[in-house]
Amino acid sequence: MDTDEKLRLDKWLWAARFFKTRRLATNAISGGKVHLNGNRIKPSRMVYPGDRLEILRGETHFEIEVVRLNRHRRPASEAQQLYRESTKSLQARAEMVEQKRLESHSRAHHVRRPDKRQRRKLMEIKNRQLD
Repeated sequence: MDTDEKLRLDKWLWAARFFKTRRLATNAISGGKVHLNGNRIKPSRMVYPGDRLEILRGETHFEIEVVRLNRHRRPASEAQQLYRESTKSLQARAEMVEQKRLESHSRAHHVRRPDKRQRRKLMEIKNRQLD
């Protein structure tokens, strides 16, 4: 592993596998989805071991501390050694996964698309609501 003193933030996020490409990492940083030590930053900002990052990726929120630097994208097991996630962040993500699991059970699951007759009935219902 490369343990240089500093590394561009977009490159580190890519190497740590938070984003699939450097372009996605750059767009997230520019869009305000990544904060370094509580501040909004630019993609070219250098990151150092000990820095704190807040990353919002979709609905998922990560609060991490940079432990190591690596210029190369390695397997996920090695990438996870580049940072340490806070226990608060881990708990919040686990609760979100559980909530999504429970929500998916409460939704009606359609086995197939409506057939021609069912579509006509749906159209009648929608037209009655509009009138």
